[in-house]
Amino acid sequence: MAGHRQDKLNNAVCLELAAIIREVKDPRVSGTFVSIVGANVSPDLSTARIFYSVLGKDEGVQKGLVSATGFIRSELAKRLNLRITPKLTFVRDNNTERAMEISQILKNIEG
Repeated sequence: MAGHRQDKLNNAVCLELAAIIREVKDPRVSGTFVSIVGANVSPDLSTARIFYSVLGKDEGVQKGLVSATGFIRSELAKRLNLRITPKLTFVRDNNTERAMEISQILKNIEG
């Protein structure tokens, strides 16, 4: 049962962060298309690894997210009503980008 609750929490964090990211005023974040692709919250809620992808050039998105962490955490705390708001670590996930590159290569081979 704990695994199911953990999955629900990870999904809730993902959904809320996707909305919160759009409210970040930092131009390094607001000027790009950032997508939250996953969240891995530790069982004790102390930390959360947030996986994101960026469409196009990553012009300092990581630094922008780190700089906006205080705002993001406070918004997350308000929206999810957790006892403890986890410390967030942002991790770039390049799988989407890689999939698009492979798709383009395959189109070039076919075409």
